Amino acid sequence: MLGAFTTSIGAGMVFLDWPLSNGSLNPDGWLTDIMMFAEHSHRLSAGLMSFITIAIWLYVWAREDRKWVRNLALFAVVLVFTQALVGGLRVLFDHLHIESIETSVGRLFAMIHACLAQIYVCTLLAIAVVLSNRWINWHGRAASAKIGQLGRWCVGLILLQLAVAAVMRHSHAGLAIPTFPLSSPEGDLLPPLWNFHVSIHFAHRVMAAVLTIALGWFALAIWRDSSVGSGLKAGATAIVTLLVVQIALGASAIWMIRDPYVTTAHVLVGACLLATTFGTTIWANRRSMSSSA
Repeated sequence: MLGAFTTSIGAGMVFLDWPLSNGSLNPDGWLTDIMMFAEHSHRLSAGLMSFITIAIWLYVWAREDRKWVRNLALFAVVLVFTQALVGGLRVLFDHLHIESIETSVGRLFAMIHACLAQIYVCTLLAIAVVLSNRWINWHGRAASAKIGQLGRWCVGLILLQLAVAAVMRHSHAGLAIPTFPLSSPEGDLLPPLWNFHVSIHFAHRVMAAVLTIALGWFALAIWRDSSVGSGLKAGATAIVTLLVVQIALGASAIWMIRDPYVTTAHVLVGACLLATTFGTTIWANRRSMSSSA
């Protein structure tokens, strides 16, 4: 949320140094200036999450017998430090511009930073799920192979959509098409003029339509499968609910000319949609995951 809000208000480069902010852990004025507060609180939360992730790793390696779970916890540590490094490179290399694609090296790192954040969320969720008593002591009925496969496809499509969204946001293309649901004030279905910014924005809309179909199909398959328990059915309901909210927030972000709070909510709900779909998919594939591990 803090990272999304920082990007939404354009505060990613309010401090030109890293890992400190203006050479300090407590820079002057950061509690009263919204731009400084957004970026510095984002950095502080990143540091806190690094310590928490290390603690999780140490606990898992001390108490957990399953090797693949221990490796998953180690992967989370590597991921959180990689994420922090990429975030720092976003700041340190922002002055290097790439004229051919009208961006900077720093913004390219910002796009990677945004994508890694989503993978980190999924990694933490996976650790929480596989350490839960319900996972360890599960004796329920397995979902069909079709549901597990649909879930994996949906997770992949959401990650692709979030990557497209990251490129769009950090290319300042959020209003490249300023109308919704149509692509021009004259009511054109397709944009009348094309460039990179319009193309990446339109790709984001196309992916949203694809995801609406895919996630609806996934949820319907879960609801119609008599062997699926109430937990997975609740997950399917949550996916559809989050999808509807996400579409409404995406439309509102355009209608309200990228209001930073609406835009931040759109990013946050997108992350929650990924996490919910990922968690539901893990449960749907529980038997195959446990047998392979």
